[in-house]
Amino acid sequence: MKVLSPVRPRPVFCIVAAQHQDLERAAAVAEGTFTHLGVTVDAGDDPDWLGASVPADEEWRIDWWKFGYGLDLAYAHAQTGEARFKDAWCGLVESFLRAVPVGRDSTEVASRRVQNWIYAWSMFEGLSPELEPRLLERIEAETAYVRRNLTPERNHRTLELFGLFLTALAFPSALDERGELRDFALGELHRNLVSDFHADGVHREASTHYHAIVLRSLLAARENARLFGLAVPEGFDDLLARACEFALHSHRPDGEIAALSDSDGGSHLALLELAARLLDRDDFRWAASRGTGGKPPSERLASFPSGGYYFQRSGWGEGTRPFADERFLVLDCGPLGDGGHGHYDQLSVEIAAGGAPVIVDPGRYTYSEQPPNFRRWFKGTAAHNTVCVDGLDQTPYRRGKPKGPVAEGTLLRRVTEGRVDMLLAQAVSPTYDARHTRRILFVDDDYWVIEDRLEAPTPHRFDLRFHLAVQAQGRTTVDGGAVRAPGLALVVAPPHRPVLEDGWVAPVYGEKEPAPVVSIAVEDSREATFVTLVVPLHEEQPVPTLQVTSSPDATTVEVVGAGGGSRHDRLSWTPTAVSAVLGG
Repeated sequence: MKVLSPVRPRPVFCIVAAQHQDLERAAAVAEGTFTHLGVTVDAGDDPDWLGASVPADEEWRIDWWKFGYGLDLAYAHAQTGEARFKDAWCGLVESFLRAVPVGRDSTEVASRRVQNWIYAWSMFEGLSPELEPRLLERIEAETAYVRRNLTPERNHRTLELFGLFLTALAFPSALDERGELRDFALGELHRNLVSDFHADGVHREASTHYHAIVLRSLLAARENARLFGLAVPEGFDDLLARACEFALHSHRPDGEIAALSDSDGGSHLALLELAARLLDRDDFRWAASRGTGGKPPSERLASFPSGGYYFQRSGWGEGTRPFADERFLVLDCGPLGDGGHGHYDQLSVEIAAGGAPVIVDPGRYTYSEQPPNFRRWFKGTAAHNTVCVDGLDQTPYRRGKPKGPVAEGTLLRRVTEGRVDMLLAQAVSPTYDARHTRRILFVDDDYWVIEDRLEAPTPHRFDLRFHLAVQAQGRTTVDGGAVRAPGLALVVAPPHRPVLEDGWVAPVYGEKEPAPVVSIAVEDSREATFVTLVVPLHEEQPVPTLQVTSSPDATTVEVVGAGGGSRHDRLSWTPTAVSAVLGG
């Protein structure tokens, strides 16, 4: 390898800077203590990168090797002026260069590490004359390794291409004198936008978390292109806007995303804020500011048919109800998702109201199959807000990409009549012969009636499940057919009776918290129909009543007391239509 002259990276836009401003973390790392995925390891200031005793979950070492904490060290150095933070970073980098050869880890991890090295290096005023050329040579070698072994598709490829683009911008004279790497990376990022997103803007992996992670790299590339006066390929911005539109709708009114499939919770509103500026979109600006700037989005009943996500939202804070208090539901009934990040959650929903989630997707928690295999629990059908048949998963379980047939979900119909929006969807599974049809009625921008019909030629156990939020733990009661939890009542039509089970919610990878699960089960039956009233409630409000009358051709539901008082709503539906008399 040629000897490179010392050179500092040109300043580039760092899209993750705000996530790495933790002075306590920087102080701990300076002392050789590393916390990743909820687990702390004292590895020392000259770690044994290859042989250190670290958690069994390989994700811990992966996160450690990405060097994200280097940005915290750089931030701490800038804020305090203390040399120990810079010295710690330099020492860790030198130690890593000595111990770990190029190609020891995946191209995605190598690319993330190079990005974080560039970000941190550009924040320091300068490194030692000995470290700078060695680090630059290593970045050149890692970049060559990544380019030679680019992942063929999806989120890892996007991350790797962005790393190549960032490297080319940071070191044009040393590593990309003719701009070939820069142009290659930007062109391939455009190809990823075309190939890795459905026509409606939903990422092929069908995870709200990975959608946001990919969007982060694409928006960062777009902003860096703007800063360096580079034109993006024709159509780039249109595709980017479409992907941002899904991100807009997948944020609940409380500002966090619905954690669908392999997903953490958390907020990605900063991405929408950047998108609003880059693409001049007032609707993104409104959502990012949670209703304090821009203009409200035009859609609140949004459909993403290729990705299989359907949203019901009472509004965007433009009326009498505050932004955070709006009602929100998302239905998942689309493709499982490419790769291994999809969960077995056909017809599952997540619901929020009153400024908080009330029925939640528990998240991903872990990729490790260490006993008792929480990977399987969090990925499985029983960990979602749908019907579980015979305790089986809709798709046969695998830690990663499925083999063989998978469950399929289909939206049969969406009908909006006056003050009622109805979603009708169906799921079939290769694991069992039962067919699940779910009907969701969003009534008066206020509450939901959910009908679940199960039909099969052979008897089964049907278990309708709703996972409540963490704040419901220890504060949920069951009285006959009614479940009362903070901010919520679930009323199940007779003859069914709900019971509570223990469950978990994982707000971030590696951390889980107890949360109750509502289970309504029917044993040894060829068919079953569940009708559930889901009503957001204040603590002082009584639980509404629910009465259901069914025939082969139509169903009528009467709800008394929704919204408080003696209000009486009458809802009717047939296989093809819905009608309502509200407030009678």
